[in-house]
Amino acid sequence: MAQKPSIPKGTRDFGPEEMAKRNYIFNTIKDVYALYGFQQIETPAMETLQTLMGKYGEEGDKLLFKILNSGDYLNKVTDEELSERNPLHLASKLCEKGLRYDLTVPFARYVVMHREELQLPFKRYQIQPVWRADRPQKGRYREFYQCDADVVGSDSLLNEVELMQIVDTVFTKFGVRVQIKINNRKILTGIAEVIGEADKIVDITVAIDKLDKIGLDNVNAELKADGISDEAIEKLQPIISLEGTNEDKLNTIAKVLEGSDVGLKGVEETKFILDTLKVTGLNNEIQLDLTLARGLNYYTGAIFEVKALDTPMGSITGGGRYDNLTGIFGMPGLSGVGISFGADRIYDVLNALDLYPKEAVNATQVLFINFGEKETAYCLPFVAKARKAGIRTEIFPDKAKMKKQMGYANAKNIPYVVLAGENEINEGKLMLKDMQTGEQTLITIDELIATVSK
Repeated sequence: MAQKPSIPKGTRDFGPEEMAKRNYIFNTIKDVYALYGFQQIETPAMETLQTLMGKYGEEGDKLLFKILNSGDYLNKVTDEELSERNPLHLASKLCEKGLRYDLTVPFARYVVMHREELQLPFKRYQIQPVWRADRPQKGRYREFYQCDADVVGSDSLLNEVELMQIVDTVFTKFGVRVQIKINNRKILTGIAEVIGEADKIVDITVAIDKLDKIGLDNVNAELKADGISDEAIEKLQPIISLEGTNEDKLNTIAKVLEGSDVGLKGVEETKFILDTLKVTGLNNEIQLDLTLARGLNYYTGAIFEVKALDTPMGSITGGGRYDNLTGIFGMPGLSGVGISFGADRIYDVLNALDLYPKEAVNATQVLFINFGEKETAYCLPFVAKARKAGIRTEIFPDKAKMKKQMGYANAKNIPYVVLAGENEINEGKLMLKDMQTGEQTLITIDELIATVSK
């Protein structure tokens, strides 16, 4: 007996209904990106390992899917090297390419390669799959999509403002209530300075970023374990648990950071973004959260994170300002800011809240029943006319029993069925059946188009 086929762990098949939902998400995000002047690019699924290696840290290098060289891939490897079984060394001999790990490094490579063709500031968006050789578990896959938008070649904080407007517009279109959290790397650097632990900025931010997950006591224990003094931890407490309006928090933190130029610069930048957003107006709440950290080795200015309010879920969008996107490829000094929507988590949120529009999920709108050759010949011009009018229309391909054809319509959630037998042909009309109410109406093709279009 032939072995049942399977797919690699950490990957998924998507059926028609799932694809309809996913395309609704992607198309909504694309439409909003385009509204704000972002242009789409795509990069290859595979990049050279020279491009990918060393950009994600030692752990990231291990999670890269590497592609064996074609042909005699062992010809550059000695028996001694094979017997040593050093995976990283062997990979460097056997593989020249790998699957992209994220969209950011390929984007940096793209900007450097195409610098002369680009109009700065360059506003790009990219919606493509990425691959990570991670251990698969619930909500974590080896193949998943990222929906990134970045502006490079501009230091203006208006870019941050626009990205927050994009986030707000996308989730308003989805009908999802969210809270947008904002912070600034410079504020966090300033906090580390004023508590006397400037060299421990990464340890501090990694710990306080876990506040929601592990609670204040465990955060303090982690800070202590990282070698941060009791005095510094004590100074950190009122900052971590700061409450009040965004304005109150900014005023308080400005006083705390009086001795730190970099910290005050972060306060100034955050105040500009929040004040400007007040003028433009958002449908969703934006909150200054001084515990927000988001991988601070990477970001250098404003940072953002978005959470759904009506269903438990982690971050569904994130991003921030970085100062040296292209420096890794020898072209320093190009500042950028970007966001990434988590399509898979948004999919789960919309499912949990039942927010998919019916028209986004129901593909076919009208099914013509097949009664035989004569009836089919009569229906085909009407089928063509309905499609020309933009109505998604099928005709059942076989002369099958009515029960089977109706079962097909029900299984695909097709809202209307058209029947055309001898009586309808004699009158030059069609019988339209509403599958939800069961009501049947004798109508012309123009009346059918008008009815279904509503």
